[in-house]
Amino acid sequence: MTPLLLALASFVGTHLLLSHPLRAPFVARLGEKGFAAVYSLVAAATLGWAIWAWRAADPVLLWTAPTWVWWLAVPVMLLASILFVGSVTAANPAMMGDMRDTSGGPRGVQKITRHPMMWSFALWALVHAIVSGDARTVALSVAIGGLALVGARFQDGKKRGQLGERWAAHEAATSFVPFARGGNPGAVAVLGGIIVLAVATWLHPVAGGPDIWREFA
Repeated sequence: MTPLLLALASFVGTHLLLSHPLRAPFVARLGEKGFAAVYSLVAAATLGWAIWAWRAADPVLLWTAPTWVWWLAVPVMLLASILFVGSVTAANPAMMGDMRDTSGGPRGVQKITRHPMMWSFALWALVHAIVSGDARTVALSVAIGGLALVGARFQDGKKRGQLGERWAAHEAATSFVPFARGGNPGAVAVLGGIIVLAVATWLHPVAGGPDIWREFA
């Protein structure tokens, strides 16, 4: 587990540093595109290291999730998939570089939460930690889920400084916690989320995970 924990610490630490205190000086030296390239490279390298370390670590079963937990996991994963699809198919001011018009107010998944992508990662992490019961997967899930929610909180403060009144209006019209103000994701996000979940379920064994359908047997 030690290499995995080191890899996860590197992934989380570099992500937070580059997203917040180091972003301005890097942008000043490299420009927005240069910074984005460095950021993507570091993120890919540290995440790749974490995945390699996860595969190399011996599985240690901490608990076994009953079948009813797997059934509950399905709608949560569907919500995560819908939030993810909606975060990239419609204007999302929380995302770096997304300058699409949001003057008409929040739409789609933005009505559910102003951080749909971050919550999709957090929900993914929650489900995988609970249903796996494996120490290495729990560690990976805690790192990804924790980073998503902490990053979303930091993002609120950063966006206030970057977008000013635009973000203030968006923040006032949305909620951090999903469904705190209701919301309808829209047909595109729902259909896309169903497709993403179906494909992910089919590919799950290929990625080293269990065959989902066998868990319901």
